[in-house]
Amino acid sequence: MPERDVNKIDIRNLTQEMLTEQLVALGEKKFRAKQVWDWINKGVQSFDAMKNLPKGLAELLKAHYYLDNATIIEQLESEDGTIKSLHKLFDNNVIESVFMTYKHGYSACISTQVGCRMKCVFCASTLNGMVRNLTAGEMLGQLFEMQNMTGKRIDHVVLMGSGEPLDNYDEVILFLKMACSEKGLNLSGRNITLSTCGIAPQIYKLADEKLQITLAISLHNPFDEERTQIMPINNKHSISALMAAVDYYIMSTNRRVTFEYALIEGENDSDKHAEALGTKLKGKLVHVNLIPINAVKEKQMRPSQNSRINRFKMILMDKYNVNTTVRRELGSDINAACGQLRNQHIKTNVFLE
Repeated sequence: MPERDVNKIDIRNLTQEMLTEQLVALGEKKFRAKQVWDWINKGVQSFDAMKNLPKGLAELLKAHYYLDNATIIEQLESEDGTIKSLHKLFDNNVIESVFMTYKHGYSACISTQVGCRMKCVFCASTLNGMVRNLTAGEMLGQLFEMQNMTGKRIDHVVLMGSGEPLDNYDEVILFLKMACSEKGLNLSGRNITLSTCGIAPQIYKLADEKLQITLAISLHNPFDEERTQIMPINNKHSISALMAAVDYYIMSTNRRVTFEYALIEGENDSDKHAEALGTKLKGKLVHVNLIPINAVKEKQMRPSQNSRINRFKMILMDKYNVNTTVRRELGSDINAACGQLRNQHIKTNVFLE
């Protein structure tokens, strides 16, 4: 891929209104902007593929914009149909996405940053630090490229790949609004999950957006001292501050909040941890998603045994009446946890030109 002209704009990062304004300023009719917008949301990968445009307009678009902002350069397919993709961005950075098949349809897990600075000790995404935020267009680009790759329409999205979504607040909110727009992908907000490690002030802001998305909190330990050891964000936003923000979110949106709890053998999977978690969540409009942690070679952590997972679930449900499920494991044979494929790519320094 040739070096990107820095003066060109990522056209996928424009709303229809922004695109219309810019093309009219370049001397085009408004209806041409609508045609271009429709092609973008069909996932075309080049301006030449926009068949009903006059050649002059296609050349004008090439001169001012670019479209290939999340090109898939590598992919791994699991025996269960899960596909992990490595996307190359215009600046040669790489990010990951995961395509998953469920009974309810097709789901995509996308990244919101190149890397991550939250330093959660169990996560592979943090190993190389945070490089930069993704734009809304680069998030959309992951969806378009996965749909092009599979020929399937993605109708469920989780912002749970590399990066902390609320650390890239403005671009994530723009992505959510564009993805849910009737003029765009027309996704249902109820089919989108945003996962955060717990930036409490941003949760208050998100609540005030009044979006219909699902908020997921990566908690992973109910004790402040222990949570701080695995999730440094807890130094800044304690569990009590986080729970206050969650209460506000539930009150403002009347939406159930999911608590993600990655079970690490011998670390956070005891009866004591289950009891403390149940005490904090009892009576709230919440759901707990227990996640057997993905083994990451660099982190020396192992998932809890099935017997311990089932015991933890039983305590939450039977004693505290907290709705609890165990996440279905997908893509374990291809290291589908966020960050693992990117880290391997960085180590081998295979940057395709």
